[in-house]
Amino acid sequence: MTDPVRRAIGDDAAPVPVVNIANALTVFRIVLVPVFVVLLFVDDGHSTAWRIAAFVVFAVAAFTDQLDGRLARGMNLVTDFGKMADPIADKALIGAALISLSVLGDLPWWVTVVVLAREVGVTLLRFWVLRYGVIPASRGGKLKTLLQSVAIGLFVLPLSGAWHTAAWVIMIAAVVATVATGLDYVWRALAMRRDAE
Repeated sequence: MTDPVRRAIGDDAAPVPVVNIANALTVFRIVLVPVFVVLLFVDDGHSTAWRIAAFVVFAVAAFTDQLDGRLARGMNLVTDFGKMADPIADKALIGAALISLSVLGDLPWWVTVVVLAREVGVTLLRFWVLRYGVIPASRGGKLKTLLQSVAIGLFVLPLSGAWHTAAWVIMIAAVVATVATGLDYVWRALAMRRDAE
């Protein structure tokens, strides 16, 4: 006999196994976070070779963020574990990178504080409205993540001159997108609660 919940939504397929390629990539991304941080801090962060190595690890981790979601949706591998672990992996990677760059003095702390405050705030908002529904990711949120990843990657690399200026332009755009999408989440959360009540 099929599970009542599955029958209610018309899905008689077998449950998706937790151990699958999408979840494996998510866990792999979490494992890469401390590796990235260690490489970034070798020689007090002043080694060109190790900074490039840290960039490669960050780039691979950021790529798995795009890949695991596509695989999960495209191959019907969405699981509760993946829904929980994926945002944790994303925030761990971005948070660790921003904090590390600020500790090294490569990125002002105000950038890190603004971005992390938004991420924590949105997470709390999602819990606040959880019983009313789930706030889906927006296109703006995906753009924000892309801008953050590109900007952080450029700051990790030992760049100077025009390339460093470009890194700052993209980082400012990322901060603007971060704040804008954060305000959008607040608006949607309030609207969801208002409609539910």
